[in-house]
Amino acid sequence: MTKVEVADSVDALSRMIAEQFVRVTTAALRERGRCAVALSGGSTPKRVYQVLAGEPFRSRALWDQIDFFWGDERHVPVDHPDSNYRMAAEALLSKVPVRPTKIHRIHSEIPDAALAAHQYDAEIRTTSGEPTGTPRFDLVFLGLGTDGHTASLFPGTPAVDERRRLCVENWVVALGAFRITLTLPLINAARVVTFVASGAEKLAIVQRVLQDGDGSPLPAQLVRPSDGELWWMLDRAAAGERS
Repeated sequence: MTKVEVADSVDALSRMIAEQFVRVTTAALRERGRCAVALSGGSTPKRVYQVLAGEPFRSRALWDQIDFFWGDERHVPVDHPDSNYRMAAEALLSKVPVRPTKIHRIHSEIPDAALAAHQYDAEIRTTSGEPTGTPRFDLVFLGLGTDGHTASLFPGTPAVDERRRLCVENWVVALGAFRITLTLPLINAARVVTFVASGAEKLAIVQRVLQDGDGSPLPAQLVRPSDGELWWMLDRAAAGERS
């Protein structure tokens, strides 16, 4: 079942998502004694991270007990301006009491993107204690591109069809570059998946993804948690008539 929440502004949206983060992570640690979160890149998630790094959320989250992963990464050095890790580190992780051993970044500085993806696949399995099965993240944040891509699962790319590996390298012709991305089996195994979108430029694609249609589904439409919750958290501009 898809749940849609609409906030009056980007700031209100950020606070709403921050509340969900605290609620989901606290419940996971209380019920299972561990918690794994996959972070997203993008301008709206950056604002969410900045809100989480401030009060009251900084004091409410159990930062030192949460394992942080990334849904995708550009194939760039860690200090590159386009690095999703760098953005999250600067906006959030450097400002809250996270244990360094709990930060699991994609080593995108490795020249071979396939090797970086294989190493991340192995790290996810080792951290989760799932050497063969599909691990369950407690919370996965996803963005949405105007072409319907999410994480780095772009329409028509091989990663969309991957059903065995947890993380793969994905050549995106339109970008002329590799991306490293989590795959649908891992995303759809999560307990909570939250799409985050804001701005009028996202209205058309949000409406398209949320409506059932014929033809080949967009990658974002393939995000359907098998035994979890699917949330769309939007501001009024991205929600359109849903507001």
